[in-house]
Amino acid sequence: MTTPDQIPNTVGQNIKLFREKLGLTQEALAQYLLTSREQISYYETGARSVTTAHLNSLANLFCINEYDFYEEDSQMKNLNICFAFRADELQPNDLQSIAQFKKIVRNYLNMKKALTSE
Repeated sequence: MTTPDQIPNTVGQNIKLFREKLGLTQEALAQYLLTSREQISYYETGARSVTTAHLNSLANLFCINEYDFYEEDSQMKNLNICFAFRADELQPNDLQSIAQFKKIVRNYLNMKKALTSE
């Protein structure tokens, strides 16, 4: 079980895992979040907690729920990574577009699921 002191480290490790699996550099992620590469490094090492706004933006980009950043189970992490987007040579504007599209798709799937369960 994760203690409150370990949460930034777990979140940071998961951010790094998703970033690397997608082939993104810290610099590319920093540009997407409109922050510095150093800030991304602090997040990934757990030296600083990730802001709610950045966590939301990252979840949209990686097409996961924000709660997935707190996941410690390696099987669940691998499942989340399987659904993550992969591409080469993405520009910051491309990342914005991808994140917006993924959010639309995720909302559509949630609405469809809600209608099915009625």
